Amino acid sequence: MEAKRKVDTPEFKLQAVQRVTDQKLSVAEAARRLRLPENRLREWAKLARAEGADAFPGSGHQTPAEEELRRRRADVERLERERDILKKATAFFAALSK
Repeated sequence: MEAKRKVDTPEFKLQAVQRVTDQKLSVAEAARRLRLPENRLREWAKLARAEGADAFPGSGHQTPAEEELRRRRADVERLERERDILKKATAFFAALSK
């Protein structure tokens, strides 16, 4: 039986980072109090410094750029499948005409 992976909410992540910045706790102390791995809290703090409040968009919520990239990749994949079908059809009908 697989154990469910704990997913922390964006609000929890921001509050954890605020403990380090606002309360002047060390990362190690804040991680201990929150029962988190120290490295995870360091990564969250790094993301929060780089991206601010937008650092943790949440599960399934992508930035507009990521969403556009996902859509374009799906389009490319679909077009490649269509192209392959047309190539096979062309080869089939060329063989029939001989």
